[in-house]
Amino acid sequence: MKRDLTEEETKMPNHRTPRWVKVFGVIGLALVLLLVILHLTGNGFGHGMHTLPSSVNEQGVKQP
Repeated sequence: MKRDLTEEETKMPNHRTPRWVKVFGVIGLALVLLLVILHLTGNGFGHGMHTLPSSVNEQGVKQP
């Protein structure tokens, strides 16, 4: 037997956020926070990321 909906249930639809949306949101926020921390500490992405610091001397290579 089907029960009748209350007045409140008929006025307010169920707008719950699915779990997968919450999980992706948390992961996305964590990645953004990580990138901001890397940027602020100078270890982020950008020019010179793949080059050695000038203080590192390789064996047999003359520095200009």
